[in-house]
Amino acid sequence: MNPIVKEEETKEFLEQLKTSLGTSPRAELLAARIEEGAAGLAAFADKLSAAEWNTQVVEGGKPGRTVGVIVHHVANMYPVEIEVARAVAGGKAITDVTWDVVAELNAKHAAEQAGVGKEATLELLRRNSSEAAAAVRTFTDEELDQAAPFSLAFGAPVTAQFVIEDHALRHSWHHLARIRKTLGR
Repeated sequence: MNPIVKEEETKEFLEQLKTSLGTSPRAELLAARIEEGAAGLAAFADKLSAAEWNTQVVEGGKPGRTVGVIVHHVANMYPVEIEVARAVAGGKAITDVTWDVVAELNAKHAAEQAGVGKEATLELLRRNSSEAAAAVRTFTDEELDQAAPFSLAFGAPVTAQFVIEDHALRHSWHHLARIRKTLGR
């Protein structure tokens, strides 16, 4: 199937949906992409052996967190990512989230979740990604367009849509690619 035709058909469908439900087509597309990324990560992780689940993923050129810890990390971050996007949508500058803070949070999470189980992690991933997508569906176009300074973007004024795309949406895709590379699949 031609992806351009599919995208046009999707846009037409979303316009009809907006008319009937009052949902922003942009918010719907973002939400659907969050769900797609989380579903892809869940489907891949679900098929992993115990040894693969416990394999350390190469991060920064050296072995880092295990696959299981990373999948749990993605699931765990959805509420925070949506909270930040919601703040930006409200015009609030985000100044307290720095890359040092992210590294600290990731290290603490890795230590706390070192032996995380697959079943519970995949359930958390499904639940939190679904809730994140539902939250994104409530954003209006005006909220998606709202910009505010964001410390992870070095203080640049970024839109709520950018925050959603760069965090809640991209996160599962980013880590799945790193996991696949580490596992050679």
